[in-house]
Amino acid sequence: MTTKYALVTGASRGIGKAVAEALAIEGYHLYLTCLHSGDTLIAYAHELSEKYGISCLPFVGDMGNADDVGMLFQRIPDLDVLVNNAGISYVGLLSEMSPEDWRNIMSTNLDSVFYASRLAVPLMLRKHSGKIINISSVWGNVGASMEVAYSASKGGMNSLTKALAKELAPSNIQVNAIACGVIDTDMNCHLSIEEKESLRQEIPCDYICAPSEAAQMVISLLHAPAYLTGQVITLDGGWT
Repeated sequence: MTTKYALVTGASRGIGKAVAEALAIEGYHLYLTCLHSGDTLIAYAHELSEKYGISCLPFVGDMGNADDVGMLFQRIPDLDVLVNNAGISYVGLLSEMSPEDWRNIMSTNLDSVFYASRLAVPLMLRKHSGKIINISSVWGNVGASMEVAYSASKGGMNSLTKALAKELAPSNIQVNAIACGVIDTDMNCHLSIEEKESLRQEIPCDYICAPSEAAQMVISLLHAPAYLTGQVITLDGGWT
């Protein structure tokens, strides 16, 4: 049986955590990252390793920092799948946003995709195969009031996805993005019960998506034909 390796960024909670378990079930050996929840990630990596019989290396560092990403990849000799999931949000008026907040959003949400992909690609080129999956947002497609920086970072991710897919298609490396709608994660914890209920009523599927469904979408892309590349696939229950 071929040994398979996957890197999931932002894997201590939410979508990244669900993706990590879905990949473990598929038999992937894992590299998992987070920035602020090191103890949680280390415990989770141990849990996945014990439960599914895989190796699981946790890494605590800033994926928006080129030096940190470089240190991570010094520990990754082989890679089949990269899931760029690390992300943060900012809700507020653009005119009241500080340059530091803007830079933090762009660094975490977009620079991280560049840094990780840049170092993952040579490992995949050696094998003439690989999958890069970027966790995006519907706001990257249509934009959101009060979330200009977040929307811009995800729009940049979508364009990066399409361009890099064209660059890597001749080498049998597929690059796709999942534009998520409302997912039940900590990123939405600022919403009140009433606000969540209002959102639910706007969604034709009539429920808020669980992280596990986003993880299922990642697995679906891993098994998709090689001809599926350069796509931003919307997962929003018909909302947008």
